Amino acid sequence: MPKKSAKQGPDYSFETEHGAPRLHVCGVDEAGRGPLAGPVVAAAVVLDPADCPEGLDDSKKLDEGKRETLYAALIGRAQIGVGMASVEEIDKINILQATMLAMRRAVEALDLPPAFALIDGNRLPALACPARAIVKGDGRVLSIAAASIVAKVTRDRIMTELARAHPGFGWERNRGYGTAEHLNALKRLGATPHHRRSFAPIRNILSPDESGRLDLVGQNPLSL
Repeated sequence: MPKKSAKQGPDYSFETEHGAPRLHVCGVDEAGRGPLAGPVVAAAVVLDPADCPEGLDDSKKLDEGKRETLYAALIGRAQIGVGMASVEEIDKINILQATMLAMRRAVEALDLPPAFALIDGNRLPALACPARAIVKGDGRVLSIAAASIVAKVTRDRIMTELARAHPGFGWERNRGYGTAEHLNALKRLGATPHHRRSFAPIRNILSPDESGRLDLVGQNPLSL
């Protein structure tokens, strides 16, 4: 069973506390709350402690090559569910609620419903199973670390594909975040359908008609 190493990275103790591996306990994390463009993506991962890839950690601590290697290993050795919320949903219900919606969809996408979910952060999505929020869970909980990798790699690949369709914004590099390259391109090229019009940097460069109706921000995502 995976144990915490001397570097004090994530371990399997939280999963064990909630009944794993006898019970299915998933870790859940997201990628893409902060960017100006693209969806928010969440992943739910159930690990097999007897067949767990070495080196799992918070995706932000890993370089792209290591994330890709671990992603490939997880695909063949873990149960994975992926969910996302679109730009339209982000603009309609706000980014926090869209993140909760993506997390719920990720858990629902698992082949087997989990008995318990460990959620990165301090808020819980509406799930059919009990759950626990763990602040900085991606650096403490092994299955959340795995979910952070799956969510990050999945979203990076989406942004690379969108970059091919919308050249000039540098999404293959900045992944939709508000870098100088991205902001300069916005001023030069204008917004695409993949930009989040409820985010101030996008809203500020659009006319009122272009920014769309934002009066539905805060709507309950469970109604979608």
